[in-house]
Amino acid sequence: MARAGADVVVNRTAKRLASGALRDAIVAAAAREGARVHETWTMADLAETARAIAARGSGAVVLAGGDGTHMAGVTALFRAMGDAMPAVALAPGGTVATVARNFLGARAFGVRGDAAYAARLVREASNGARAVARPTLRVRDDGDERVGFIFGAGLVSNFFEEYYAAPEPGNAAAAKIVARVFGGVFTGGALARRVLTPTPARLSIDGAEQTPRAWSLVAASVVRDLGLGMRLTYRAGERDDRFHAVASALGPRALGTQMPRVLAGRPLEGEHHVDALAAELRLRFGANAPTRGSYILDGDRFTANEATVTAGPIIRVVALGD
Repeated sequence: MARAGADVVVNRTAKRLASGALRDAIVAAAAREGARVHETWTMADLAETARAIAARGSGAVVLAGGDGTHMAGVTALFRAMGDAMPAVALAPGGTVATVARNFLGARAFGVRGDAAYAARLVREASNGARAVARPTLRVRDDGDERVGFIFGAGLVSNFFEEYYAAPEPGNAAAAKIVARVFGGVFTGGALARRVLTPTPARLSIDGAEQTPRAWSLVAASVVRDLGLGMRLTYRAGERDDRFHAVASALGPRALGTQMPRVLAGRPLEGEHHVDALAAELRLRFGANAPTRGSYILDGDRFTANEATVTAGPIIRVVALGD
């Protein structure tokens, strides 16, 4: 039977794919391999593309964009195809590539994903490259349901608000914000207080409500490195049916001193914290009455009254050979 061929989905709103060498390299590689190219600008475009791929069939789908693009692409494909979705390849084209780096390793591509790597990924996805089973998260809020890899609230959400306000978002900007935040815990800096102060919320893990009603950090992940070497979820990926959940109610100074442990992939210390392989995490914003809060899923910010995280579908991700 003839191979179904590959599909390449290019998010044209991703910073490095709006135009230029990376986008051109991906399109040229697809042309050489006979892969179908779909360029999207909106979520509606992406949903329509996923339905078209489902109707036609595909050997593999290359998702080109940032972490948010990869999350949105996997979500759209799963909505259209369920467990029948083909293998996916994550081609970095945004400001960072956290999930792709976890799955493929930093050596697979340049600092932000170069044209040669992207072309190679398209080529191998088009020719039946080996795919590895990977776990995901299923995140349901009071407005929608998505499939992704890294969920965060509190510190994580506050950090991304600062990150997206930076003139040039990227790894350098992220590192600078981290340095300012954790340097400020010793001087009482306003940024440190804004990012690290506990947020009123009620947290349940596997049905058990946790004691504090304000949390400075809530994270759930199926990958170990959350970016910049932050190995907060150091047990992620141990089981396909569970994710690593970490939460802390510590204040700015106490939480800030935990940075060396996070970089070393060691558990947090101190009272009122969670560190578990969990099947369900439920976060309700507000200490008593529900209120609107924000959370991050793979770099994209969403608002809701509450969010529930469970183990998501097992997907197949293209793995490059040596």
